[in-house]
Amino acid sequence: MLRSQLCSAESLRSPALRGWAERLRPMWDAGHQDGRDVMLHRKMWEWLFIAEALSERGMLEPGRSGLGFGVGKEPLVALFADSGCDVVATDQSHDSAVASGWTDSEVEWAGGLEDLNTHGLCPDELFVRRVRYRDVDMNAIPADLRDFDFTWSSCALEHLGTLAAGMEFVVNQMACLAPGGTAVHTTEYLVSSNDATVEAGGTVFYRRRDIEAMTDRLRRAGHALDIDYREGTTPEDLHVDVPPYTDVHLRTQLGGYVTTSIALIVTKGSSEPGRTRSLLRRARRD
Repeated sequence: MLRSQLCSAESLRSPALRGWAERLRPMWDAGHQDGRDVMLHRKMWEWLFIAEALSERGMLEPGRSGLGFGVGKEPLVALFADSGCDVVATDQSHDSAVASGWTDSEVEWAGGLEDLNTHGLCPDELFVRRVRYRDVDMNAIPADLRDFDFTWSSCALEHLGTLAAGMEFVVNQMACLAPGGTAVHTTEYLVSSNDATVEAGGTVFYRRRDIEAMTDRLRRAGHALDIDYREGTTPEDLHVDVPPYTDVHLRTQLGGYVTTSIALIVTKGSSEPGRTRSLLRRARRD
């Protein structure tokens, strides 16, 4: 099975991910004139990786339920609905999106269902039946969003204001899963340093030490996470894309830092350690 890992050309070109790229081709090659098997773009890698990680764990099957955070206009909502899943797609409210500048983009914020199946990845009648939309603040997840089979987000948690806020989100959203459920989240990963970074602002960059700290918190909470920090070594992996951007966009330079994407796959434990200890103490008293 896939492990938590960094974006790489090898991963993007793997047969499993290329299969999902074909499912998404109406989105990235509407005219069917692009001869490539897959776009060498880290956003494409994030979408394909999330889909494969969930699929190989049996999550993208009829009857499964998924919760997406900060979905923007990404194709995964329609893709998962087409796979038979019931999906709750969420993003920040209109007022919050305006205040933060996300409505200036044509792809970063949707605000409803109407922009989540524009490429026809799911038949309209199935999409309407299987997908619901809600405004959700990722810093304050509503308590009624519970018992999902899977959760996901694609490069959203680095926009929550601080490194700490993004880490809190990953830990807190585990409560939305049923025991044994799977969370897959991608975010900005700092390739150029494990020291200096952007810790607060519109976009923050996670260092290896930040990911390790988050991993430790998740494991102490009883969740399972296995991670591979190896970086890609092909010429495409080593290329740092800057404006005007090229067709190879696996790494880029932002604010003087070189970043790529990292994907985290977390399996929820059958019970939380604190709750287990509380139940044991109660049993002894009784």
